[in-house]
Amino acid sequence: MQKEIVILATTVALLPIAAVALHREQRVERSVDIAAPAEDVWATLTDFAAYPQWNPFIPEISGTPAQGEKLRVRITPGDGDMTFTPTVLAAEPRRELRWLGRVLLPGLLDGTHSFTLTTIPGGVRLAQSETFTGVLVPFVGGAIDAGDDFDAMNEALRDRVESTAGIAR
Repeated sequence: MQKEIVILATTVALLPIAAVALHREQRVERSVDIAAPAEDVWATLTDFAAYPQWNPFIPEISGTPAQGEKLRVRITPGDGDMTFTPTVLAAEPRRELRWLGRVLLPGLLDGTHSFTLTTIPGGVRLAQSETFTGVLVPFVGGAIDAGDDFDAMNEALRDRVESTAGIAR
């Protein structure tokens, strides 16, 4: 009986060390240049009701783009479909929209998703990124590479903003 207690106590003591050792980070980032002012890009990016009309990656999103608010986001990565409820971490008009989504518990698989707008000559560079952290990252790393999906959304956003602004490509 004492041997089992020692094994259990050792296992419990080693769990935090194993969690730290397994904790990994993976980042995906894609960007696109948009020939329009930041105001136009921001307006389209935060017009969640219009997403089904143009967004191939996030066909549904609801909520208020404001710090501390919860969103309801449905994504269609590859052939999949997933809905989650992230918390908005930042919503700075014409600059950044960022949220944090989690799978089950904090530290298991967390995703910080951001859209950053940077003014460049002739328009805006939109960078879309996601940083995945948590103990599950080493096990699902290949499955969470959303680069192609980010590219598709970025291009669709660019096309929508530029066509809405009447700028021909």
